[in-house]
Amino acid sequence: MIELFDEDFDAIELVEGALILNKAVDPNTQEHWAELELARLLEEAEQQLFHLRDDKQRLDSLLRLFYTEWQFSGDHDAYFSSDNAFIDKVLERRKGIPVSLGAILLFLGRKLGLPLEAVTFPTQFLIKVCWPNEGPSYINPYDGKYVSKKRLHAWLIGNEGPLVKLQAKHLATVDNPTVIGRWLALLKSALLREEKYTLALQCTDLALTFVPDDPYEIRDRGYIYQQLDCHQIAATDFQYFIDQCPDDPAIELLKTQVSAISRSPVTLH
Repeated sequence: MIELFDEDFDAIELVEGALILNKAVDPNTQEHWAELELARLLEEAEQQLFHLRDDKQRLDSLLRLFYTEWQFSGDHDAYFSSDNAFIDKVLERRKGIPVSLGAILLFLGRKLGLPLEAVTFPTQFLIKVCWPNEGPSYINPYDGKYVSKKRLHAWLIGNEGPLVKLQAKHLATVDNPTVIGRWLALLKSALLREEKYTLALQCTDLALTFVPDDPYEIRDRGYIYQQLDCHQIAATDFQYFIDQCPDDPAIELLKTQVSAISRSPVTLH
């Protein structure tokens, strides 16, 4: 498989881009197995849907196959686990979150010729269904159920407040690089929560490939280095953030940490 950033993510399927990301973060990702499993699921879906000629029936059958027969589902027990952001683990466990389940469902549906598109709604990832001469409908990939605009508006109010209005931009089709960028941030957050700092550092380094001078990514990298006992490097990153974002609420705390590090003896490993 191609290396991260070596090719246009819009030239491949979202799930393929996610696998590239996963492998770049964790070399132990079962990339080849995941590719074979995706191909196996696609072949099984093609066989089961072969007799159907109506695309709407094909989509309904695919959803039943995915969520009932194959038993893919949202991970209600450990929603924020990093396992839910690694495609190989989602395929193995048959559990995930909207973006990982949605990426797999998008792959299958698009390979079957169904008009499915990705949407990064403010509260979660959605799949947009665009039938000819009809308004779009939306699927929640967490459970495979259709979501009305009224429900989407309610989600938006819960996220942004009672005055927010549902707008076209909230339901716009999004490109793969945008989704992959958010996936990377989600994965980093999960790894930090699990104290898997070496893998989290890889996420930050990848993010800085896109925006090398992002002060918030550099601040996060400093925090990770601090957890890895690389205090001098952490102080350098914290100082960069202090210089670039002097009005940030966290500045005083970071100044205190930089001062403490500067007074500590340097340990040579």
